[in-house]
Amino acid sequence: MLILNANFIRDRITALRIQKGVSEREMSLALGRGHGYIHNIVSGGSLPQMESFLEICEYLGVTPVEFFDVDLDNPTQVKEIYNELKRLCKG
Repeated sequence: MLILNANFIRDRITALRIQKGVSEREMSLALGRGHGYIHNIVSGGSLPQMESFLEICEYLGVTPVEFFDVDLDNPTQVKEIYNELKRLCKG
């Protein structure tokens, strides 16, 4: 049984950030924060407040539901495939 905890959140942010191909610094600055903001979160210094968490999800291109879906390794790729399937079904 998987337990969702602070480590899950930190690891998930890291995994999604890497999939997006951006550094911790780039992501921090894109979110309008100091250059070490994401590093502070993923290194265990703090967790984001709810508003910041929602901004992180938006930046990463995932919904909060997708963020916490442990069976979804690459939610942005799944979205792309789903959208392509919808497009093909219309044609």
